[in-house]
Amino acid sequence: MDLVTLDDIRAAADRIASGIVRTPLLTCTWADPERPLWLKPETLQPIGAFKIRGALNALARLDEDARRRGVVAYSSGNHAQAVAYAAASEGITAHIVMPRSTPQIKIDNTRAHGAEVVVCGEGEREKVAYEIVAERGAVLVPPFDHPDIIAGQGTIGLEIAEDMPDVDVVLVPVSGGGLASGIASAVTALLPNAKVIGVEPELASDTKESLQAGSIVEWSIEKRNRTIADGLRSQPSELTFAHLRSRLHDLVTVTDDEIRSAMAVLARKGRLVAEPSGAVPTAAYLHHAAELPAGRTVAVVSGGNVDPALLSDVLTRSLDEED
Repeated sequence: MDLVTLDDIRAAADRIASGIVRTPLLTCTWADPERPLWLKPETLQPIGAFKIRGALNALARLDEDARRRGVVAYSSGNHAQAVAYAAASEGITAHIVMPRSTPQIKIDNTRAHGAEVVVCGEGEREKVAYEIVAERGAVLVPPFDHPDIIAGQGTIGLEIAEDMPDVDVVLVPVSGGGLASGIASAVTALLPNAKVIGVEPELASDTKESLQAGSIVEWSIEKRNRTIADGLRSQPSELTFAHLRSRLHDLVTVTDDEIRSAMAVLARKGRLVAEPSGAVPTAAYLHHAAELPAGRTVAVVSGGNVDPALLSDVLTRSLDEED
């Protein structure tokens, strides 16, 4: 299986440069001085999450005929918003299929970008998306299972390597695997001594089990949906799993309570609003130091599209625990 190359990622960076924010590395003065921490705040992207990178790269690669036919995507939220935003910026019609369990803020934001949102039952989003593709002759833009998506997300790793060539550890969330595949591809190619560590919710740790088994282990939707991290409920594809097996150095898991704790720390000390999925790498840094390599660490804060009620609950609970 052909894996994404550094040249693919560099080409993607050139294509999407005008449409993204080149996010900085933020120093965390509150972190352990023996394990310096920097945050990569993808929350600052136009749609509040890293997914805009892959979506812009994928749409930039479409020919004129495909653009006329429009695009279809299925997603629990951030990929949906990314494709809707990218399609609107390119003048392309977009249909987005989202499960009913998606936080309402993500559905509303996707519609606000001009896409037609189709809400479906749990476990039906891919089937419904392919029905729309067949009916309209549109082009499917998958959330992670495509080289163009992986290369687009890999531009984050390219930026980390350029901004901190002496980084020791890069922490990245893992779900479908597109983000981790892209970042690991860039970082390992440019900085062979750096370690890229994936982080998964304990309640959706199918990738960890799969890596231990050496092949993809299927978890039911109901089992994966237990975690608060709604953006990390997918499973890797054969393509992303091949990247993760060859380029990810390790994978650790965090509990939902640890994710909530990290959200509170990011909000109160880092001044960053993170959704549960975006807080997972920071949760690993805060609660699993013994499982991580030592040294200068970058945690990718992958998204900030959190339901306001959930964020309020997390912050209130953190204050109560201090009293």
